Amino acid sequence: MKRWIIACLGLLLLAGCAVTDRTSSPALEKNAKWALLPMENHTETPQASLRMEAITETILRVKGAMNLEKYPSNLTQDNLFEPADAKTVEAAINWAQQSGARYAVTGTVNEWRYKTGVDGEPAVGVTIKVIDLQTRQVVWDAAGARTGWGREAVSATAQKLLEDLTGSIKLK
Repeated sequence: MKRWIIACLGLLLLAGCAVTDRTSSPALEKNAKWALLPMENHTETPQASLRMEAITETILRVKGAMNLEKYPSNLTQDNLFEPADAKTVEAAINWAQQSGARYAVTGTVNEWRYKTGVDGEPAVGVTIKVIDLQTRQVVWDAAGARTGWGREAVSATAQKLLEDLTGSIKLK
């Protein structure tokens, strides 16, 4: 009985490390052309959005979206001082439609840092969405935040969060 209580307390402690919300996913065509659009960086961490894009691209390919094309680099001026913004994302949506893509993936990075303190735990907060380019409607959407343990990389925490968020995307 004592072990059971300790295990439940441990699970409650771990559950407090992540918060996620997502819509249910319709069955999306994995063989359709997918476009990875710029992510907006709402953090003080330079190029956090580029890091999120790289992780998201790999996760989508692992899930089966092999016909995935990343936006051309000339569409964004994402650099240390001028991160991608809503106008950049809109231009990328237009590019994706012109290229014949069916789905586009974009999102925002809201937190990407190490917390201050003794342990310096990584903290990540993101949103991500899939847009059906035939209708320009969002067909799947998710938001989440996660903290890791001390000495864990921010990118590892972000990868776990993005895998959790995209886990509900159904590809047929």
